Amino acid sequence: MRYLMAGLIVLLALAGVSLFVGVSDVSLAALLAADGDSRPMLVLLGSRIPRTLAVILAGASMAIADLLMQMIVRNRFVEPSTIGTVESASLGFLLVTIFAPQWPVVGKMLVAALFALAGTALFLRLLHWVPLRDPLLVPLIGIMLGGVISAVATFIAYRFDLMASMLAWAMGDFSGILRGRYELLWVGFAGTVLAWVAADRFTVAGLGEQVSTSLGLNYHALVALGLCIVALVTASVVVTVGMVPFLGLIVPNVVRLMIGDNMRRAVPWVALGGASFVLACDIFGRVARAPYEIPIGVVVGVIGSAVFIYLLMRKPYAAS
Repeated sequence: MRYLMAGLIVLLALAGVSLFVGVSDVSLAALLAADGDSRPMLVLLGSRIPRTLAVILAGASMAIADLLMQMIVRNRFVEPSTIGTVESASLGFLLVTIFAPQWPVVGKMLVAALFALAGTALFLRLLHWVPLRDPLLVPLIGIMLGGVISAVATFIAYRFDLMASMLAWAMGDFSGILRGRYELLWVGFAGTVLAWVAADRFTVAGLGEQVSTSLGLNYHALVALGLCIVALVTASVVVTVGMVPFLGLIVPNVVRLMIGDNMRRAVPWVALGGASFVLACDIFGRVARAPYEIPIGVVVGVIGSAVFIYLLMRKPYAAS
């Protein structure tokens, strides 16, 4: 418990730094010295606090969704950006933007969630069709599926002159987050709470269908619930900030190496680690080329891809 408290203190410290990092002068001195000028306070309330909350919610919920996906597939190399889930959500969001632009954001998120669920179900079906003799084949199949879906989305975006929007979704960026534009992330966070409530059942489901059924659990219902949570979280993050790739290859794997595969114990650590990691990357992206920003998708993607390569080359999983 004391280690969790220490992690929470680190997260709060990062959140405090995030509130005062940016182009606009928002500091304690500026806030205290703003007699008639309310600009620093407006920036703090309208931009910095919503952005910090959005980063924390997105990081925590995506990390939990990644952990849940790894438990369902029983492979620690998978996460929504390596099995086509994120690309499917982006395709759904693109199509609803083209054919129903007047729909509210919640409606677009639900369409993106349905496409994410369909893409994930297709990935699981491919795993049944392809004989798997090596754990490395699972993420490779997912990456190929994601590439095909991304190519279809890119072609459609090109035909409808939406390449700029596709690029924005693919990069992932918190710079446009303002008050009133991040609240959908609470929907994804609610999904992570549901995953924590059912954590013990998902731990058993991670042992396989035969073990789960022998213990009296409805394996297929649990898998369906898990996929719905993953799709909902992925859609809410993609619609709000875009893609945050490879996050699940860092935080859940580090946590599982430390405390094992018990999801009940891992969920608080994964949520805390995901929020802290994404927040640290966001702060780095803001200060590395100040006053310009490096998109969060680039920072997390570079670190995540390096970790992915490292995991692939570890001896227990390295190709012979």
